[in-house]
Amino acid sequence: MNIIIYTKTGCRWCKDALQYLKKENISFEEREVLGNKVFFEELVTKSGQTKTPTLDIDGYILADSDADEIAAYLQSKRAIL
Repeated sequence: MNIIIYTKTGCRWCKDALQYLKKENISFEEREVLGNKVFFEELVTKSGQTKTPTLDIDGYILADSDADEIAAYLQSKRAIL
């Protein structure tokens, strides 16, 4: 499973989402969008919005989500128990 998480520095929900992924030992690539114009444009192109955290999970976009939504999606895909 390939996961990219788009984050913004100082975002409380991003911090929670990152902590959740780490706690579950789920591999991911973090792309902080405030300091990187390319990542910001990627976020907007993929999701149609600018809110974070937004995840790209094997091409499925989970926009403006929180740790509970991430867990529910991954459980539905049987990526975690």
